[in-house]
This record gives sequence, C-alpha cells and structure tokens, in this order.
Amino acid sequence: MADKLIIFDTTLRDGEQSPGASMTRDEKLRIARQLERLRVDVIEAGFAASSNGDFEAVKSIANAIKDATICSLSRANDRDISRAAEALKGANSGRIHTFIATSALHMEKKLRMTPDQVFEQAKQSVRFARNLVADVEFSPEDGYRSDMDFLCKILEAVIEEGATTINVPDTVGYAVPELYGQFIKTLRERIPNSDKAIWSVHCHNDLGMAVANSLAGVKLGGARQVECTINGLGERAGNCSLEEIVMAVKTRKDYFGLEMNIDPIHILAASRMVSQTTGFVVQPNKAVVGANAFAHASGIHQDGVLKARDTYEIMRAEDVGWSANKIVLGKLSGRNAFKQRLQELGVVLESESELNAAFTRFKELADRKSEIFDEDILALVSEESVTQDKEQYAFVSLSQHSETGERPSAAIVFKVSGKEVHGKSDGNGPVDASLKAIESIVESGAEMVLYSVNAISGSTESQGEVTVRLQNSGRVVNGVGSDPDIIVASAKAYLSALNKLQSKADRVAAQG
Repeated sequence: MADKLIIFDTTLRDGEQSPGASMTRDEKLRIARQLERLRVDVIEAGFAASSNGDFEAVKSIANAIKDATICSLSRANDRDISRAAEALKGANSGRIHTFIATSALHMEKKLRMTPDQVFEQAKQSVRFARNLVADVEFSPEDGYRSDMDFLCKILEAVIEEGATTINVPDTVGYAVPELYGQFIKTLRERIPNSDKAIWSVHCHNDLGMAVANSLAGVKLGGARQVECTINGLGERAGNCSLEEIVMAVKTRKDYFGLEMNIDPIHILAASRMVSQTTGFVVQPNKAVVGANAFAHASGIHQDGVLKARDTYEIMRAEDVGWSANKIVLGKLSGRNAFKQRLQELGVVLESESELNAAFTRFKELADRKSEIFDEDILALVSEESVTQDKEQYAFVSLSQHSETGERPSAAIVFKVSGKEVHGKSDGNGPVDASLKAIESIVESGAEMVLYSVNAISGSTESQGEVTVRLQNSGRVVNGVGSDPDIIVASAKAYLSALNKLQSKADRVAAQG
C-alpha cells in the first residue's frame, strides 16, 4: 500500500450533516453512481442506525454499487453495528466504520464515561463488528485533541481486535499541518502493531486547513487513506475537499509519489450534481471546480496563456471535466439522445415512466430555452425526483405584477395533497409577494435563513436556480427550484423546502 492513496468519500454521510443538506434515498443513489464513475475507493453511504431513511439509502447503495467499498458509520454499540451490517448485506465489498470519542473533554462532558469504560467499549465494538464483516474501520472521535498515551493504548487494542483501518480525525478543525503530520507519524511509530492497519486522516476545515492537514498526514505521517467530500461539503466550515486532494496529489506527483484509482475527468460532474442536489452553491473562486478556477482576467496572464498554457495553468481544465460542459441538446433532440446524455452524466432513472416524465420536462424547457446545458438536465431531473416522491406541495402556476412606484403583488396556484389551492399577497418585491402568497395558505411559521440565486449557465437565457433554507422547530432544510423565470424558481424552491419540513425522518448527530 506504500504507493497507493485510498480516497474515502463521505459526502453522503458527513457532507449530509451540513444544515439543510439532507438528501433523499434516490438523490443519494444518484450521487453514489457518480462517485462510482469517479472511481472513488470507499463510499460512506450514511449512518444506517440514525433513521429508517438512512438505512434504506445505505442498503440501496450497497445493492447498486459494485466497483467501490460501501461503508456505513456506526456508534460503538451493538445495535448500531448490527444495523450497519444488515444494511450492507448486498454489498460486493462492505465496511463498518465505528467510532467513540477519546479526548478528555468529550469523554467527560459528552459521553460521561471514564477512559477505562471507553477503552473497553471500543475493543468490544470492533470485536463485534469484525465478526459481522471483514473490513472494519475505527475512529477515535476528537482524536487529535486526545492524550497521546491513551490514544496509543486504545488504537493498539482495536487493531488487535481486528480493525483494518485506523482513522485519526481532527474533528473540530484545530490542527495545523506540520503538527498533525507529526501526530500521525508518532502514533504509527509508538503503536507496535500499527503496520497491521491502513492509517487514515479525516480533517475539518474550521481554520481553512483541512486539505493541508490531510496532505501533511499523508506525506509526513504516512497515512494512506484520506476522508473527504465533494466540494468540501460538511457541517460547520466543511470537510477536506476531494477535488483539491486528488488534483494536489496528481499535479505534484513528483512530491507525493502516490497513485490513485480516481478518474478526474468526472470531478466537475460530481461537483455540479452535489451542488444542485443540496443547494450549496460552489463559490466562483473555488479551486478546481469553481467557475473562475481556469479563468484569466489579467492581460499579462491572458497573453501568457495564449502563448503557452503552462505559463499560468498547472493543470488542464479538460482533465477535471470542464470540456464536457458543452451544448448537446435542443428542442429537436429525441428521446434516445436525451437518455444517452443522462447516462453520460451518471444519471440512472429506474423506470420508463421516470424517463418519460423527465423527457417531457426537457421538451417543455426546450420550448422556452434554445440551448440546453448539462446543468439544465441535472436540474430538471432533480426536480423530477422530487415530484416522484408524492410530496405534499406541488407548484402549478404563478402570476405576479411589479411596476416602479407600486407595491408588487402575486397570485399562485399550487397543490396541497393533490388538491389545487390559490394564494394571493403583496410584498416588498415580486419574490417576497410570491412566497407570502404561499404562506397565506400553508401558514408554516417557518423562518427563512437563506435565499440564494444562481445562474445555472452563463447567459441571460439561463435557468435560474434558487436555494431557500427554512428553519422550524429546530429543523433546518434546503429547498431548490429551477426555472428560466427567477420568481417561479423561487416559488418552487420554497415549496420544496416546505416538503422537506413535512418529512418525519429522524436524524441522529454523528461523528464530526
């Protein structure tokens, strides 16, 4: 394993813990298929014991994905581990990832357990998991802030019990690269059986150093697995970014000297799919996948790139999928061409009725918009997956009036449990009026904590993609809507968020 770096993607588990980023089973499965195309080694599909919905998502992914190891997180107890093993039964290669906190702060304040109790529970949990699956990963939560002597003792014990991967998380993003790399190195040197397991790093981005810390753990510490997410998605400031780790190791192979299974040409498609599914927009200057990642505004830079690309570009845009962003379909395109493009984008619709419904929406969009981009297709398929779920609220039509000097007004028609209702309201602007018209009927009492508009592609004819984040009774959800009309997209996004608020799926806080 000395020259191979394992990419462990936790977008569907740790990434989903971002407030409002929860995904449906079908959305998770769609992203998992794209991760398989990307040739990710391990996909952490969820936390099977946290809810029935997450259990079904892990089970579906385990049954569908054949070229990657499918992993489920579990707390260090028999119930969680048994539930994870049950969800993973259909996997070609399954892994249970169990964890327990080991820092003095977490043990005392959160677990209310003594170090000896934590030590015994960790051993017993790994032993139990090892009897159910051959591949067991153990994480000491808040490992970087744990006492070194205690950490060595517990990690040596779980390796002895059969843990095949040891992950050392910087759960709160406290580490700095040189110290974190040395921390991993010291653990491996002090633990007698450290060579019996693969060492892994899992870094959060609270100080903006998740990628740097992870790379230090690899280069200085000798770790050979990196846990990361698409777009750096994750709770608080996010996780280590998969695209940045992959391209750093590939671009600086002279320094890292490591091989990976990843096919980077699918990075951009994965980034867009995750962004459009969760509603978390990628900032333009984001490395590798941001809209400006390969743009040159300076005249000096432009001149240099025109003469020789490597004057200012250290990697090629097409190598991470930017060349795939081309116009391929229009209103004259047929059903087979549409189906083929879906397959190229990693979207698999499970039934002919789903394909037919998506194609109908495509033709409707093509009548309003002459050029259809990949992002448009992903957006309409995402909307179709929502309507397939028989959600309580469904958009029908909207009319609004806005004129300088007059207060805007809106009238909306939407379905509530299949029955059409009509709402009217005025507001500070056409969007405000439209959303108040919805609230005049539903009276949800939800607080809007985010409203964001993003152009899906780069022209005035582009569809607008709107993200609405609502909060109510401690729940935070995102709704995403897309339409060439921004006001309509806003109404769709609001209804989408209301549908998620209606969901009764339970969530359990997991490892950071």
